[in-house]
Amino acid sequence: MCAMRDLDKKAAAARDKQAAIGPDIDIDSFTEESPRHETVKRAADIPEEDREQLLMAGIDTSEQEKSGTYIQKDSVAIYSFSHEEGLEVIPIRDALEHLPWIRDYYGKLVPVDLDKYTSRAHTDLQDGYVIRALPGKAISFPVQACLYFHKDGSVQNVHNIVIAEEGSEVHVISGCAAAAHVSRGLHIGISEFYVKKNAKLSFTMIHHWADNMIVRPRSVTCVEEGGLFLSNYVSMKPIQSIQAYPTTRLEGKGSVARFYSLLVGAPGSEIDIGGRVLLRAEDTRAEIVSRAITNGGTIIARGDIVGEVPGVRGHLECHGLILNGGLMHAIPELKGMVDGVEMSHEAAVGKIAQDEILYLMSRGLTEEEATATIVRGFLSVDIPGLPPRLKAEIDRAVELSQQEMM
Repeated sequence: MCAMRDLDKKAAAARDKQAAIGPDIDIDSFTEESPRHETVKRAADIPEEDREQLLMAGIDTSEQEKSGTYIQKDSVAIYSFSHEEGLEVIPIRDALEHLPWIRDYYGKLVPVDLDKYTSRAHTDLQDGYVIRALPGKAISFPVQACLYFHKDGSVQNVHNIVIAEEGSEVHVISGCAAAAHVSRGLHIGISEFYVKKNAKLSFTMIHHWADNMIVRPRSVTCVEEGGLFLSNYVSMKPIQSIQAYPTTRLEGKGSVARFYSLLVGAPGSEIDIGGRVLLRAEDTRAEIVSRAITNGGTIIARGDIVGEVPGVRGHLECHGLILNGGLMHAIPELKGMVDGVEMSHEAAVGKIAQDEILYLMSRGLTEEEATATIVRGFLSVDIPGLPPRLKAEIDRAVELSQQEMM
C-alpha cells in the first residue's frame, strides 16, 4: 500500500508536466465521463457495427485460432478470456485488487511522473490488460487485445502489462480502433513489457483510429538473458496526432530486440514515432526498421540505439516515401559509449521514380495500379521470426489500409 501511495504522490505532482517531445495537449478539453457498457459472455456477442471496426485493427471476434482475448470499450473491460492453459488474460483493475504479485510490475518500468499523460493514466486509471504466459509455456495461437473508443470527445486512460515468464513464448496482437461515429478523442496508454530469461514475446500493434484522434502511448520493455522482444507497429489510417517513443532495455546477456514499423501519414496527420534500444549486456543485438509514406501528412521517424558495453551490435534503417506532398523527417541516432560496439544506420527519403511507373505501365498496368504496386512493395518488410499466422494478420491490415490510402 505504501508503494502505491508513493506512486499516487508522484503522479499528482506531474499532473501538468509537459512531455519532452510532441505537441502539448489540453487533456481537460476531453471529457472523462464514459458510459457504463455491459460486459459480454462471448466476443461474438459484440454488436456487428463494432465487430467490423475491430476487424480493421486486426481483432477477430470469432476468436478462431486465438489463445485469448481482451476487449475494452471506452473505460470498461467488456470481455476477457483465456482459451489456453498457461495463459492469463486479466483486466488490470481486477489484477490490482486481487493479485498482490502485480504490484511487483505495475509502474516499475514507466515512471508515473514521466509526463502529464503517465500521470493521468495512473490517477484516472480506467482499465487495461494483464497478459501473462506462465514459465515454459509456448502459447500456440496469438492473444488479441483491443482498446476500443466509442464515446465521441472522451479520453481513454489505460495501463497494460505483458509478462513472458522464463522460457515461455507468446504473440500478442493489440488493436486500437474507434467507432465509425467517433470524430474526436484522446487515448492515453502506459504499457510495460517483461521478457524473462530465454522467453520470446512478439507484440504487434495495429492502429485504426478516427481522423481527429490524439494518441499518447508510453511504453518500456525489459528483456532478460537470452530473451527476444519483437515489436511491430502498423498505422495507416488518418489520425490527428500520435507521439510515441518506446524504449527497450536489453539487460541480459544475448538478449535481442527488433522493431518494425509501417506508417502512412494522411493530410493533416502528425505522426511522431520512434524506438530506442539500450544495449546494456554482452552479446545483445538490436534492429530498428521503419517504412513510412506521407500522403500529405507529417511523419517524424525516430530511432536511437545506445551501446553501453563492448561486443554489442545494432542496426537502424529508416526509409521514407513522399507521395503527394507532406513532410518526412527521419532522425536516426547511434551512441557508442565504450570501445568494441558495432552499430550502423541507413536513412533515405524520396519519391517514386517516374521510370518505375512507366515500366509497369508498359507491362499493361494503369498509372494508379503501377503506383499501388510500388507502394505495396515498399511496405513489404520481411520480419524474421514472425509466425506465419501473425504475418498474415499484418498483411491483411496493410492490404485493407492500402485500399483506403489509394
